[in-house]
Amino acid sequence: MPARKLKQFLDRYGVTYTSIGHQPAFTAPETAEFVHVDGRDFAKTVIVKMAGEMAMVVLPANRKIALAELRELLERDDLELATEDEFRGRFPDCELGAMPPFGNLYGLPVYLAQSLAEEREIAFNAGTHREVIKMSYADYADLVKPIVLDFVMA
Repeated sequence: MPARKLKQFLDRYGVTYTSIGHQPAFTAPETAEFVHVDGRDFAKTVIVKMAGEMAMVVLPANRKIALAELRELLERDDLELATEDEFRGRFPDCELGAMPPFGNLYGLPVYLAQSLAEEREIAFNAGTHREVIKMSYADYADLVKPIVLDFVMA
């Protein structure tokens, strides 16, 4: 079952989505492979902090975050990766490392990689390491209103 908060949110707005169960997977590329989704269409979440405040960064499973680029784009020298201990309690209905890219549900701004914004559909962890949600990017963008930037590398 997807994170309760996420499912309620999607259902409240009448969003069409597909829920895909799979064997446990703990990396975004592995999860994408299990559910037969191209890595460029699978959104993984990374939590960063700036001056102690958390933010969610969303990028394709087949890419790496370019922190220097993101720092430059946001004009923030203090941007760094958050540790799991720092954000563990922020997502109480999710398994650690399986947070959906809906920072707005958890009080976090969302920075999304430009390449994901160019896809028709995206897929992402549904709050567990055993379930993925697939939905249109347009619906995702309407609900989350991410800040779209180009900050990834191969």
